[in-house]
Amino acid sequence: MAKRLIEKKKFDVVGLGASCLDFIGVVPKFPKLDEEIEMLESTYQGGGEVATALVTLAKLGASVSYIGKIGDDAIGRIIKQEFDHYSVDTSHMIVEQDSYSLASMVMVDRVTGKRTILAGKSTVSDLKFCEIKPGIIEKAKYLHLDGNFRKAALEAARRAKNAGVTVVFDADVLAYDPTVHTLIELTDILIASENFAQSFTGKDDSEEAIKIMRSYGPYIVAITLGEKGCFCHDNEDNFFHTDSFNVDVKDTTGAGDVFHGAFIYGMLKEWSVEKVTEFASAVAAIKCKELGGRHGIPTFQNAITFLKNHNSKFFS
Repeated sequence: MAKRLIEKKKFDVVGLGASCLDFIGVVPKFPKLDEEIEMLESTYQGGGEVATALVTLAKLGASVSYIGKIGDDAIGRIIKQEFDHYSVDTSHMIVEQDSYSLASMVMVDRVTGKRTILAGKSTVSDLKFCEIKPGIIEKAKYLHLDGNFRKAALEAARRAKNAGVTVVFDADVLAYDPTVHTLIELTDILIASENFAQSFTGKDDSEEAIKIMRSYGPYIVAITLGEKGCFCHDNEDNFFHTDSFNVDVKDTTGAGDVFHGAFIYGMLKEWSVEKVTEFASAVAAIKCKELGGRHGIPTFQNAITFLKNHNSKFFS
C-alpha cells in the first residue's frame, strides 16, 4: 500500500538536471599563478541549476522531486543529505556504483560578491529516460530542466507536453549545442541568462532577443541580467523590465538558480508574470546576502517581509 501511495503522489515541480557540491571560499583578491592566499571565509553547500531551484521551491513551501544521477562517493552522500535536509524528494534519484559525483570550487570576491567557478568533472554516466520511473513527470504540475542529461531531458519535455505539464527551461551556456533548439521548442517558460540570449540569437538588444526566442514556441520568455534586473515578455504579450533589489551582496553563487525556483513558485500561485518576476528578484537578492547558493534562501514569509520593507510594487 505504501508503495502504491508513493507512485500516485503528485508533486508541484519535478526537476531533471545535474546536482553537485560547491566548495566556496571568500578571497580578498583572486590569486595570481603560483600564489597562495588565505580565504576569509569558507563553506560547502549543494549546487546545480535545477537542484538549487528545487531547494528554493521547497523552502518557499512547494512539493518537489529531483530526477538525476549521483555517484556512491562521499560527495554524492552529502548531495543527498542536503536534498533530504531541505525536503526535496529523492526517490527518483539514481546512485551509481563506483562513480564520482560532481564538485566545484568557487572563489568569491570579497568586495563585489562575484565569483569564479572551477567546475569539476563527474564520472557518472548519462541518465537514460528508461531509467526514470513511469508517471513521475506526467503527474507533476511543472517540469524544470537545465539541459543536463540532454537526451533524457528532451524525452521528458516531450512526455510533459503530451501530458499538459508546463515545461520550464533554465537556459545558460548551451547555445552551441544544436539540440538546444529542440528543447526550446518543447519549452513553455524560457528563462535565459544574458550570455545565452546574446549568443543564441546574435542580438544584444533584449527585446529583439526575446522576440526571436519566443518564435520557437515558449509563451513566456525572460532574460536575467544580474544586478541589472531582468526583461520579460509575458503570456499576455506585455514586455517589461524588473529592477533588481539593492542589498549588501556577499555572494552571487546560485542567484540565478534561486530566481528560477522562485519564478516557478510564483507561477504555481497563478500570480501575474510581473508579480512573479518581482518576487523572484526579491528571493534571489535575499540569497545574495549570505555565502553559498542555498544558506541564504528565504522562507515565503521572509520574502514577503522583505518586499514590504522595500515598498515593492508586488502589493500594488
